[in-house]
Amino acid sequence: MFDFFRNNIKFLMAVLMLLIVPAFVLVGVEGYGNLGDDPNAVARVGGTDITRNQWEERHRNQIDQLLERTPGLQRAQLDTEASRFATLERMIDEQLLLLAAQEGRFLVTDQQLAATLAQDPTIAQLRRPDGTLDLERYRQLLAGQGLTPEQFEESVRADLIRRQLIEGLGVTAFAPPKLAEQALQPFLQRREIQFTVFRPDAFRAGVAISDADLQAFYEQNPNLFQSAEQVDVEYLVLDLETVAQRITLSDADLRAHYEQTRAQLAAKEERRASHILLTLEPGASPEQQAQVRARAEELLTQLRQNPARFAELAQAHSQDPGSATRGGDLGFFARGAMVPPFEQAVFALQRGAISDLVQTDFGFHIIQLVEVRQPPAEPFEAVRERLATELRQQQAQLRFAEAAESFSNLVYEQADSLAPAAQALGLTVRRAQAVVRSGGTQPAGLAPALSNERLLQALFASDSLTLKRNTETIEIRAGQQLVSARVLAHRPAQLQALDAVRPQAREQLLQRRALEAARTEGQARLAAWRQNPDAAQGRLSPAVALSRTEPQGAPPDVLRAVLSAAAPAADAPTWVGVDMGPDGYAVIRINRVLERAPPDATRAGLERNQLAQLWAQAETQAYLRLLRARFEVEILQPRPAAAAAAS
Repeated sequence: MFDFFRNNIKFLMAVLMLLIVPAFVLVGVEGYGNLGDDPNAVARVGGTDITRNQWEERHRNQIDQLLERTPGLQRAQLDTEASRFATLERMIDEQLLLLAAQEGRFLVTDQQLAATLAQDPTIAQLRRPDGTLDLERYRQLLAGQGLTPEQFEESVRADLIRRQLIEGLGVTAFAPPKLAEQALQPFLQRREIQFTVFRPDAFRAGVAISDADLQAFYEQNPNLFQSAEQVDVEYLVLDLETVAQRITLSDADLRAHYEQTRAQLAAKEERRASHILLTLEPGASPEQQAQVRARAEELLTQLRQNPARFAELAQAHSQDPGSATRGGDLGFFARGAMVPPFEQAVFALQRGAISDLVQTDFGFHIIQLVEVRQPPAEPFEAVRERLATELRQQQAQLRFAEAAESFSNLVYEQADSLAPAAQALGLTVRRAQAVVRSGGTQPAGLAPALSNERLLQALFASDSLTLKRNTETIEIRAGQQLVSARVLAHRPAQLQALDAVRPQAREQLLQRRALEAARTEGQARLAAWRQNPDAAQGRLSPAVALSRTEPQGAPPDVLRAVLSAAAPAADAPTWVGVDMGPDGYAVIRINRVLERAPPDATRAGLERNQLAQLWAQAETQAYLRLLRARFEVEILQPRPAAAAAAS
């Protein structure tokens, strides 16, 4: 409902420029080691290197996560120079926050770390029926991501430390009603406009292009008519899927795996419990908490003396409306269904036992374990296919790791050919033609592995082009796919003959001149109508009211120009012209500013909360800029043009 705030943050920050600065920060969960001056470093933050491998892996993981959540997206849409550089900027910000937190002696205890990990649903699935963590499956899960338990836990600890710092900044941000009104009034303003657009298509018929014009245009713009630099390549791919397809599993293998994992194949243990809840109001004082605790302890004393009264006392005293009428009965539930303190208490009890007092965000609980239900493991035949998939995947990961080492060694040691590696590992050398540099239009049907930016950089490196040796092994997907390639033929970029590009050259010149004509006409009309507004009668659209929340389909440039222009006087409209790039030139008449209806209390509160969030983001960004000045930050990677323009 309020996404328009984020979409227009730059405008809002301008309104508040004396108070806050434009903001945005993303905090991730990856720490970095101090590796010293690494030749592969892409950035250096306070003496700590961020390496190319770390950067590539982070960016690849982020894209994989986005593709998994949004199947309609294409990798090429996400894997751009600008997005890659944005990933690097986020990694720098994370390292800055970690350094600042360490300097401020922020700490995360082992207990806090354990509590955070306990709430992770993926890790929760690795618990045995007795509640203990299956450490072997835990290690296997992390190994699939290229991590050890120590590395993963240290990254989570670092993220928790960063969160402490960010949340500390966030709680200081608030938007008093009067300030919020002053900020939001211009931001949510509505203006009534009329407009017309001078589009280049309307001027094409009036453009005449001679052969001399075309020749001059061709000579003045040689970069427009260069053929792309191309290479023909051969390449070799080692991927996890291929390795898995070659694995044959016997019945004995599957039965042995079934016995090893029998407990895990059993349905989740469920427990039936009853409880008595005495609630605590949010923000209860220590005195109020003590009073509620005392009442709970009195009930617990009575239950210790006579456990059979549990249902009776629950009906009389429990403040959980959902279970009190049933004597506190919560029914059966598995792990992950309750808040952690409650779950830990329930799964630590023996049948019939009553817990000590358990405090959660809801209040104080007294819990009795009524029954334990542990369904038996499914029979072998029922899970045979699932076992085969799981075991094949496990074995494939092991064999892939072994093959990956051989793959890397062979393409390096026998750099003049990919054939030895292909023969040793049973792979097929493939070929592709007309591959272009990163950012260019690749030929249709190109293998996804050949679109990898690192591989393209390696292929177009001078050594690859002149010596035609194998590239280094490039990891396309961590733990799943490797590739190496070799240049067979190289065709440098060159200026194409005019006759070969004459239709394209004529079209580009025609469009350029039509656009110039549209812009010239629009600017002339703007000047004339400013002098004589009546002359625009019948040339403009019907009046429409637009705002940031209701843009009425207006392009961003038009909306920005309309809402940033001077407000019209009572007896004179305001005129603005907007260059719409290839779409032409817009002339807009702003008739009047429309008063905003006062929001109801609910909406006003939501707006203030949204403003406070933006304020917190702004303060965080300002803090990050301060950290960049305090800690030495060196970016060793060229900034792409798109990223430089955005900044």
